[in-house]
Amino acid sequence: MSTQSAIKVVTTHVLSEMKLKGEKISMLTSYDYSMARIVDQAGIDVILVGDSASNVMAGYETTLPITLDQMIYHAASVVRGVKRALVVVDMPFGSYQGNSKEALSSAIRIMKETSADAIKMEGGEEILESVNRILSAGIPVMGHLGLTPQSIHKFGTYAIRAKEKNEAEKLVKDAHLLEEAGCFGLVLEKIPSTLAVRVAQELTIPVIGIGAGSGVDGQVLVVHDMLGINQEFSPRFLRRYHNLFAEISGAVSNYISDVKSGDFPNEREQY
Repeated sequence: MSTQSAIKVVTTHVLSEMKLKGEKISMLTSYDYSMARIVDQAGIDVILVGDSASNVMAGYETTLPITLDQMIYHAASVVRGVKRALVVVDMPFGSYQGNSKEALSSAIRIMKETSADAIKMEGGEEILESVNRILSAGIPVMGHLGLTPQSIHKFGTYAIRAKEKNEAEKLVKDAHLLEEAGCFGLVLEKIPSTLAVRVAQELTIPVIGIGAGSGVDGQVLVVHDMLGINQEFSPRFLRRYHNLFAEISGAVSNYISDVKSGDFPNEREQY
């Protein structure tokens, strides 16, 4: 049997089975071919081409400025590097809110031009018309509730969401609405862990957390954060698995000094 055919490709159905078996789902972001290859070969279940590319790849303060064309560029690059993981692409701000016809056309562009597996959208009842329209075209949709970074100007803060009873009840209602509409999964961001447990238990679809505690079906982090490339961002929910910032800057410093001293290239490194 070839290695290629031995690889069990992750699909939305596989994720459902994982939830049923109680097997946790691992999810990380990637935004380019090289990183996606590494993350995929390491065995990640889901790769999210996040609109967080706006922050970590383009240097913007929020996720709002990134465009649909830019998301398509990042997603197509990622897909070319992936053999196993399910690739989910964030619909960027302005590509689906308030206009379900535009939402469908944005989602179709993402699927056709990137060959990704699914799209992700932020919001509940207020975007349901767009969700339904996209699902009716046979495009898999992942929901996203809790802290929704595209709504930063509405809330004015990245603080924890759904601490108050009313907001918590709306979140639970929205989660059920998204499941009933046909979403295959849901991301919960920065909400109380007890609320996240309730949602994960009430829903039959997989619930992935980021800052939502351990009682959900899986976890997602931004790859630049967990690898320590990005040092400025240190929320409580982030565990840094490496300090690549120090490693890379050390390697660059060594390269600079070797060039300046004439040590690089040496005799073996030239023709």
